[in-house]
Amino acid sequence: MKTTFLKIAFLSLSILAISSCSSNNESDPEIIVEPPVIVPTDPLTTQNVTSYMADANATKETAALFYNLKKLAKTKVAIGQQDAFNSFYQDNGGDSDIKKNTGYDPAILGSDFMFITDKNNNNQADNWFYQEEKKIINAAKAAYAKGIINTFCWHLREPNKEDSFYAADMTAEQKATAFKSILPGGTYHEWYKKKLDKIASVVLNLKGANGELIPIIFRPFHEFDGSWFWWGANFCTPDDYKTAYQFTVDYLKNTKGVHNILYAFSPDNTYTTETNYLSRYPGDQYVDILGMDNYGDFDNQGQTGAAKANSKLKIIADLAITKVKIAALTETGYQVTSTKTPITDWFSTYLYSALTANTIEVSYVMFWNNNKDAYFVPNGTVSNASDFKNFSSKTKSALVNSLPKMYELPK
Repeated sequence: MKTTFLKIAFLSLSILAISSCSSNNESDPEIIVEPPVIVPTDPLTTQNVTSYMADANATKETAALFYNLKKLAKTKVAIGQQDAFNSFYQDNGGDSDIKKNTGYDPAILGSDFMFITDKNNNNQADNWFYQEEKKIINAAKAAYAKGIINTFCWHLREPNKEDSFYAADMTAEQKATAFKSILPGGTYHEWYKKKLDKIASVVLNLKGANGELIPIIFRPFHEFDGSWFWWGANFCTPDDYKTAYQFTVDYLKNTKGVHNILYAFSPDNTYTTETNYLSRYPGDQYVDILGMDNYGDFDNQGQTGAAKANSKLKIIADLAITKVKIAALTETGYQVTSTKTPITDWFSTYLYSALTANTIEVSYVMFWNNNKDAYFVPNGTVSNASDFKNFSSKTKSALVNSLPKMYELPK
């Protein structure tokens, strides 16, 4: 804008000079002044927020979360981790590993409906899967009480034996038929509805201290452009995928009356164009968050990989502006193990540049979980602890202490 203003000012002075020196010269060349560049204003307001959401009847806290995530991206990127309250490097419990390192909890807590909807969960107190369900629910409630944002993925077991979500564990016939079988009219459609009934029951009972429903982000059928999961691109057509996604949203929202969910759409990192990204997109009325999972571009590819990741994030960030949606790096990380050493400045240089270069607006980034033998986020004792701490304290980074009140619309 400054450049345009100076250009106009210079040309205006030129016009004055020409007019004063040769006002009677009819052969003066015509001087064209470029119009100023007009930047469109953000159409999202506190009054119209639900008109841009997948659920026009979203609870006020859920609408506030959408609004605040969208606005947050202009200045900050919220940092989160999967299972941050329950999974720790070297099983060193207590505070989240992020808090052990930085003094603050993450801004995002990732959870999974996998054990909650498992066939072995019998809702009995002595059942391991039910115990995991209670642990996940308690973590989500604790996160909400701290002002943290909750997001859930779903590693749904395939419908035949319900033993695995990996396509590699299935027969060729199962891979060819599993996804189609959960669509309306399919062999396992009623089975799929029962799984959604369980999710609905959990989400409708997820309540804060004042009885209000706790908003969550739900990311069904993620990384669908790869074919490691049974809902992957090799096992369903784009129309099949859209139908399943649309049914999932409609069933939870309209049939089960769940109105405290934001819906995230997140392929892996294979796309390079907007058209490719949208090839299985179920439509603006079904999606709140335009996401991407991306490990590959950050796997020891240095600045080249960071630039590739940034260009893909730029695609969804621009789409999020056009569609008035939220852009996010919904899953990423570089796992350090006993045989895989940290990459110098991975967080503070490569990841941070991917999230911030080219003035993109990304609302959050989420790392996968730590475990006994490996970590994605360093606690305070490992060699790259300072790299993460540096990353988390940068201008655009936000842990929970840097978040606004995410569940209240600004006055």
